[in-house]
Amino acid sequence: MGRLRLRGVLPPVPTPFDENGRLDLDGLTENILKLNGAGLAGYVVMGSNGEAVHLSPEERGAVIEAVRRAADQGPARIVVAGVNELSTWAAIEAAKKAAARGADAALVVTPYFYKNAMSQNALANHFTAVADASPIPVLIYNVPANTGVIIESDTTALLSRHENIIGVKDSAGNMAAISATVSATPQDFAVLCGNAGIFYPALVMGAAGAVLAVACIAPAVCLEIFEAAASGNHGRARELQRRIAPVSQLITAGLGVPGLKAALKLAGYKGGYPRSPLLPVGDADALKIKRVMLESELFPSLQAAMVGSHD
Repeated sequence: MGRLRLRGVLPPVPTPFDENGRLDLDGLTENILKLNGAGLAGYVVMGSNGEAVHLSPEERGAVIEAVRRAADQGPARIVVAGVNELSTWAAIEAAKKAAARGADAALVVTPYFYKNAMSQNALANHFTAVADASPIPVLIYNVPANTGVIIESDTTALLSRHENIIGVKDSAGNMAAISATVSATPQDFAVLCGNAGIFYPALVMGAAGAVLAVACIAPAVCLEIFEAAASGNHGRARELQRRIAPVSQLITAGLGVPGLKAALKLAGYKGGYPRSPLLPVGDADALKIKRVMLESELFPSLQAAMVGSHD
């Protein structure tokens, strides 16, 4: 049997909390049920936007289970769970626990605490050992903005030969590196773009899809870009890319998790609060978010609400 193949758009699901920092699994479930009808390939939980580093191990398991249950109430979808541990042993244990809670694959971050010691050889050894022991397929997570560590295309190409390493989420925003990775890896190895600012160009270069925070608030738009690029309707894909890019730049690249949670509320989802030490966006930034969403003309429900508020 061949390895699991990923293709399409997956949102990295935020984890809602209430004002007191308590986990809101009902809100999370509500969001997934709304997203189920969008045609997404699946969901990523416990990634950077899921605030995995702010959750206890038990909370992480509860989040995976909640998303698994909600995802199963629709067409078959893949659930990818973030593995954010910094030692190889702990990453293996986390992948096993994610599998036991219902995850189909593990998104394993590059270790970063001892970043000066994280040579390409050290990274290759780490991912090989995790993939050898993991009961579910592994994706490499390259997110240097958060880790300060870059896994190079040559290293990813070497790891792509492992039967249990099925892809990479590359959030570095480096088109040259994505192109090199696509060229150097097998066709069934999923190179997933993690930066909405280069989503369409990455697809043109051969990326299998994307894991995009903006897909949490505009899933249909992201999916239309993917399908337009795949069908050769490049004019439509470029137009939508042009309109979604400022939204992504402000909300996800600029304001991060608090910005995404504020945008979720505006888009009709349960955003909730970020967990301390992250702070909710202030009034000025909230206004900027609303303005950029309205100017994109990609959020009709928000536009209708604004019209209704003036009636």
